Amino acid sequence: MSLRKKLLAGNWKMHKTAAEGASLAADIAAAIGKETAVDVVLCPPFTALDSVGRALEGQAIKLGAQNLHPEKFGAFTGEVSAEMLRALFVTHVILGHSERRGLFGELDEFINRKVLVALANQLKPILCVGETLAEREAGKTLAVVQQHLEVGLKGVTEEQITTVIVAYEPVWAVGTGKVATPAQAQEVHAFVRGILTQHYGAARAQKVRVIYGGSMKPANAGELLAQPDIDGGLIGGASLEARTFVDLVNAAAAAQ
Repeated sequence: MSLRKKLLAGNWKMHKTAAEGASLAADIAAAIGKETAVDVVLCPPFTALDSVGRALEGQAIKLGAQNLHPEKFGAFTGEVSAEMLRALFVTHVILGHSERRGLFGELDEFINRKVLVALANQLKPILCVGETLAEREAGKTLAVVQQHLEVGLKGVTEEQITTVIVAYEPVWAVGTGKVATPAQAQEVHAFVRGILTQHYGAARAQKVRVIYGGSMKPANAGELLAQPDIDGGLIGGASLEARTFVDLVNAAAAAQ
């Protein structure tokens, strides 16, 4: 029995209209809405947050967002603030996703600002860290992960760290169908926990959930989730179909 409750977060990315999102959320909730062995978070696009939130009313499933802007308000066309998310009863937010880093040029320092603002607004950050294929082949995996983690968490206090979720996502395995072997994933997850231990102490580090984001599917979930430092998954494509996502939640519950 792990000290940490498993967590599965479905990152829908730019999929599902408001109506489609509500329908998917309702289907998932019908199957696992009262699930308490595993924490479940659904992260639809901004336009579907309200409808999905309504579909989840009275359920144990939490509502997450895919991003936020660190400023409270202002001339930031197309952006959404933490306060706006809180008004929709969002509880979690994905920050530093590899697509935000790679496609939109977000840097560690900017992501760190978002982490601090999320925490200040009682949002639980899901901080993404991970290397590209070129970085892995160059032997830079752990250095890249350490950089993402230490800069991303700069200023996070000992009291706050246990509400942060770290998602290790090897960029080469995001949306590609490739997946890190359980041993590869466990190595990095253990490394992340070691960094957390250095900065926050062993007791707090043992409470931080480190989840895997890289083409987790029902076929490989059991072996990944059985690793001692893998505390769940940040699920992309497999979260877009209710049955598949429910199977992953069941796998996490079995691994708990």
